[in-house]
Amino acid sequence: MKAIIALALFAAPAIAADHPSEAWELTLESGYLWNIGNNTAIDYEIAPTQFTLRSPVLLTWWEDESGARLVVRSRASLLMESIVEGPEDYYIGINGAPSIEYWFPNEKTSLFFSIGGGVGWTNSTREPEGQGQDFTLNWFSQFGIRQEIAPNLSVLGGAYFIHHSNGGQTSPNPGIDALGFTIGMGWQF
Repeated sequence: MKAIIALALFAAPAIAADHPSEAWELTLESGYLWNIGNNTAIDYEIAPTQFTLRSPVLLTWWEDESGARLVVRSRASLLMESIVEGPEDYYIGINGAPSIEYWFPNEKTSLFFSIGGGVGWTNSTREPEGQGQDFTLNWFSQFGIRQEIAPNLSVLGGAYFIHHSNGGQTSPNPGIDALGFTIGMGWQF
């Protein structure tokens, strides 16, 4: 009985939301990134995985009579990256950003854009073009599309860029600029 009550309380916000952007959303995404730019001579390849929590709408910028709307939500992510090519093996971090979302009138499809940053930890080595220290900063941007496939369940995918920096704490001061894609699943509650 307690489990049924707990499940009902947990599901209540999704049932009460008039629009999908008004509910909490948890996503799990993974993908693949390749080094771009000239911050390092190392051809990094990264397999990112992230758990992201999006809040209900914080601001509605625009809405029309058809149901289309442009909203801002907040997002916070736990990053777990496997460094497939490069002197480090992993990166674990957190970051946050606004999530700017255009919702189509069908309330099942949205485009989203985020740009933000955070901090993290890697297992740095003495490689001259590597990160140079374990504590790092990160900056990211993501542009993608989300499609609901069942009530409170969606798939999403898009382009993803991340920059890892040691914050100028070593000399030389290399960084990682990686660009690629992510795909994942989202659950609203």
